[in-house]
Amino acid sequence: MNNLPNLPLLIEELQKGNELAFREFYDQTKSRVFTLTLGYVRNREDAEEITQDVFVEVFRSASTFKGDASATTWLYRIAVNKSLDFLKHRKRQKRFAFITSLFDSSTGEVLHQPTDFFHPGIALEKQESAAILFQAINKLSDKQKTAYILTKVEGLNNIEAAQVMTISVGAVESLLQRATENLKKQLAGYYKSLVNSG
Repeated sequence: MNNLPNLPLLIEELQKGNELAFREFYDQTKSRVFTLTLGYVRNREDAEEITQDVFVEVFRSASTFKGDASATTWLYRIAVNKSLDFLKHRKRQKRFAFITSLFDSSTGEVLHQPTDFFHPGIALEKQESAAILFQAINKLSDKQKTAYILTKVEGLNNIEAAQVMTISVGAVESLLQRATENLKKQLAGYYKSLVNSG
């Protein structure tokens, strides 16, 4: 997780209400938070909105940071929780839009997933495949999705992912195994069509 060494000091200053420390903490960590949230929502605007929410929460809850986990682990936990909350909220909105569309055809648009997917950590020529992969990741359970994104997209090892998720390393390994099996099933059709069209 290549921890940034001065983050704990910045949090200490933040706990004293030092706004400059908060700004520095934000500058050092915002790109990590953004790429993590983008793995969940696959849309720049949504990822930017969640990133802002994460740092509002960092500012609000800095006083609760006790140092029992690393500063980066603490930050990742907040980002994962905010991302999952956002997805739950969006599901509720979709259900509501669908129900209202049944009753009122004048408002009939059901919210849909955005297609303008671009992930800054992925090479340009691989963006289309990445969009399909992230669509499949989105269908995983919350825990499988989080384990997969933290390890395969963010590059954390299983121990670090376990710390972020507050579960055992064995549980992370089990989640990754199930996630990989589910993704293989989902993506089998896509790769078959690629082979057939090739």
